[in-house]
Amino acid sequence: MTPALAVADAVTPMGSRALGRGVTEVLARAVAHVGGLVDAVNTGTVPSWLTVATGGALVGASFLFTSLLTDHEGIRAVNGLRAVVPTTDGLRRAVVAGTRALGVLGLVLVLVGAAFGSPEPRRNVAILVVWVGWWAGFTMSTYLVGNAWPLVNPWRTLAERLPGGGDVDLPSEWGAWPAVVGLLALVAVEVVSPLASVPRALGVVVVAYSAVTLLAAWAVGPDAWFERADPVASVFGVYGRAAPVQRDADGLGLRLPGSALADVNATDDRPGAVAFVVALLWSTTFDGLVTTPAWNDALTVVVEAVPVVPTDVTAVVGYVLALVVGFALFRALYRLAAVRCRSRVDTYLAPAAIERWFAPALVPIAAGYHVAHFSGYFLSLSPALRAAVLAPLSDPGVPQLAVLPPWFGTLQLAFVVLGHLLAVWVAHALALEVFPGLLRPIRSQYPFVVVMVAYTMTSAWVVGQPFDAPGYL
Repeated sequence: MTPALAVADAVTPMGSRALGRGVTEVLARAVAHVGGLVDAVNTGTVPSWLTVATGGALVGASFLFTSLLTDHEGIRAVNGLRAVVPTTDGLRRAVVAGTRALGVLGLVLVLVGAAFGSPEPRRNVAILVVWVGWWAGFTMSTYLVGNAWPLVNPWRTLAERLPGGGDVDLPSEWGAWPAVVGLLALVAVEVVSPLASVPRALGVVVVAYSAVTLLAAWAVGPDAWFERADPVASVFGVYGRAAPVQRDADGLGLRLPGSALADVNATDDRPGAVAFVVALLWSTTFDGLVTTPAWNDALTVVVEAVPVVPTDVTAVVGYVLALVVGFALFRALYRLAAVRCRSRVDTYLAPAAIERWFAPALVPIAAGYHVAHFSGYFLSLSPALRAAVLAPLSDPGVPQLAVLPPWFGTLQLAFVVLGHLLAVWVAHALALEVFPGLLRPIRSQYPFVVVMVAYTMTSAWVVGQPFDAPGYL
C-alpha cells in the first residue's frame, strides 16, 4: 500500500495512447497508491536478469551454508539470546497512557486534515500521516524495533471505553479468516480508489473503517476483535514477531532480529493463520507489481479484448482478480511445498501441520520486501510529513522532499535478499525442532527453499522494474 505522492500531480488521464479515460483514471489511482519510490530511488542501474539471478543464487547459497549447521543446542542458544529491558510500573503506566493518547490524537488529526486540510496530497497532513508516517514508517518500526500497535491503536483505546457489548461470540472455526478477507478487501479498495491523492476520499474510508471496527469490537469485545479478526492489528502482530524487542511473561526483552520466530510456541494453529501470512506477503508484492510496465501492458491487452464492457469496470475487475488469483497462487505454491516436504521426510505430520509449523519463516520475506518497497518512500517524504504535522491546517508551501543517492535502489534489493536469508535461517531452526536426526531436517527444507527462491526472484524483479505511469505505454 504505497501511494505515489511524488508523482500524483504528474499523472493525468490525458495523453494515453492505448487506454480510454476510465481505465487511465483507475491506473492513475493505482500509481498514486504504489509509486512513491519513483522520485527517490534509481532502480535501473542493474539489469533485471542479473538482479533476479543474484537474489535467487544468494538464497540458495544461504541454504547450503545453514545446512552445515546441525548443532541443535547451538542454534537454540543463538535464537534464545535475550537481554531484559528494565522497566518500572510507574514508567510503564506513563508510557501506556501517553502512547494511547498519541494514537487517538493521530486519528483526530487525520480526520481533521482530511476534511479541512490542503487538497494537494503532498501538503495534506492526513495523507502524509497515514501513508508516510503510519503505513510506511510505523509499520517498519514493528519489525525493526517492536510492535507498539496494541498501545497506539486508537480504535482499541476507544472500544475499551464503550459501555456494554461483548454479547456476540466469534466462531472459533473462523480462526484468522476474517482478518484474511479484511486485509485483501482493504488492499482492493486502496488500489482502485484515490485514497493517496484525494484527502476527502481518505477521510471517508477512515470514518467507514472506524465505524465498522468500533461496532465489531463492541459486539464481540475488544480482545476478541483486535486479536483475532481485525486485519490491521493482525498485520502488525505478524510483523512484530520478527522484531528484536519482544514481550513475554518476564516483561520486555531484547533478542536477535527474527529469533522469536523460531520459538516452538510461535506457531499459530488457528484456521486461516497461514493464509493470512501468505496474504500479507502477496499484498505487499502486489503493490509493486501494479506499477511495472509488464502489468500496464497486460491490463491494456485485457481492456482492449473486451470493448463491450466499460474500460473502468474492466480495469477494476482486472485489479481485483489479479489480487485474488495472485494470493491463491502464492498460497498454492506454499501448500505444494508442505506436501513435498512431507513426502521427502516420510513424517506422520499432515501437510496442514507442516504449513503451520514453517509459516513463521515467511514473515522475514514479507518484512524484507516491505522495507525495500517503503524505505525510500518514507525517507524522501519525511520532510513533507514534518512540515504538515507542524502546520496541519495551513499551507506549508512547496513540499519538501529528501533526495536519495542513486545507489539507494541497490540497497532496496539488498533488503529483499536479507529478508529471505533470515527466512532460511528461521526455517532451518524450525526444521531442527520438528524433525529428528541430521539429514531429515535438511531434506525437509528442499521444497521450501525452492519456494523462497521463487519468492525472492519475484520480489527482486518487481523492485528492479522501472516505474511505469499510465499514459506512457
